[in-house]
Amino acid sequence: MSGSTDWEAVKYEKHFEQELLGLERRRKMDPDCSVEDLEAVLKNLYIMDGADQDGRGGAQEIYFSAVIAAYEHFIAAWKAERSTGNGVESKSYSG
Repeated sequence: MSGSTDWEAVKYEKHFEQELLGLERRRKMDPDCSVEDLEAVLKNLYIMDGADQDGRGGAQEIYFSAVIAAYEHFIAAWKAERSTGNGVESKSYSG
């Protein structure tokens, strides 16, 4: 049984890391990208996740969970950076 959870953990981590990289790239390259923009996307992801009436299957559930977690993580880190004064509100990624 642990074999099935191993591939699930690997897939989750892969999707999570890929989404974080994409968010970091977007923040760095798009001067109009804001926390508020990402929160709006996250809100829509929650809606899409809740609208799953027919079932996605295991692989799609892993994907959605990882993407939502990446957005939550990235937004929280950006807000923490702003509140501690480590980030300049130029919206450029510094790390």
